[in-house]
Amino acid sequence: MKISFDIFNRCKFFRLVFIGIFANYGIYFSSSILAQPYPTKPVTIVSPYGAGGNADLAARTLSASLQLSGIFSQPITVVNKLGAGGIAGSQFVKESSKDGYTLLIARVGSQVVAPALDPITPYMWNDFTIIGLLEIDPYVCVVKADSAYKSFEDLLSAIKQKPGKLTYASTGNFDASVVFPVKAFLNLGLDANAALKIPYKGAGDTVAALIGGQVDFACNGLSPYVGNLNSGQLRALVISTPSRAVNLPNTPTVSEVGMKNLEMVSGWSALYGPPGLPELIVSKWSDALVKLKSDTAWQSAVRKRGSIPTILSPEETSRFVSEQYLAYRALLPYFK
Repeated sequence: MKISFDIFNRCKFFRLVFIGIFANYGIYFSSSILAQPYPTKPVTIVSPYGAGGNADLAARTLSASLQLSGIFSQPITVVNKLGAGGIAGSQFVKESSKDGYTLLIARVGSQVVAPALDPITPYMWNDFTIIGLLEIDPYVCVVKADSAYKSFEDLLSAIKQKPGKLTYASTGNFDASVVFPVKAFLNLGLDANAALKIPYKGAGDTVAALIGGQVDFACNGLSPYVGNLNSGQLRALVISTPSRAVNLPNTPTVSEVGMKNLEMVSGWSALYGPPGLPELIVSKWSDALVKLKSDTAWQSAVRKRGSIPTILSPEETSRFVSEQYLAYRALLPYFK
């Protein structure tokens, strides 16, 4: 019995030794992975809206600028994951691995307006790792160049005379492309459904709908409309900036048409990650965006689209997004 007991004790001893050795190797192996420079492979940035829209353009500008400037040596691939007004792509990133290789272009509609106004949104505004704001897009209301509505006042007057008859293109059921016209309707004492909303998968699709005469107007971020405004196929009726935009000097501001409260409705793009993204990865990206802030090529590319370069830190971006959420949440009674 004594021999058997000694053998048992020795086996137990060696087993503990082996467990300790493998545990140490596990710690060393994990630490070595964390110590590897990031990124060591291509990074995917998900645009939750369609090609040619605000999110898509912001993502591709970011990707190209980071690689051309040499800030990141690894490829940065943009993937469009459409559905549910930006919610599908956002949820995909939320459920992705927390390794920093799948990130999200967050938009005001998918990350703020939907959680604030749509009760079926499967996440809240702060259910992601917020990395940094990239740019702000002024909102414009546009019509086809040959439209009978020559001004924003003309358009609203027609809506008032024929409630429920005119149509507008949106990029979801609950996003800023809906909030902008609805706030304008409410300003006039009209019903939130004074014009008929026609949802599309992205702002790029709304351009085709406008030019094809499928809708009467659209109110969205400026970027996707710049080319067609410059070519004369579309006409801008109003813009959400406090002063007139340099590239749209003949377009009145919302304040000029007596609706200053529409200034709060503007588009923006930010970089998000899944919840729980390691601080080292957040810092890596935050540092990259700080470098990008002074990159003249990136600034020029963003401004060319009519957007405003606006790099903010994770903390500043969180405060900005929180304020946006509260502003849109206050509109909930009108969207029930």
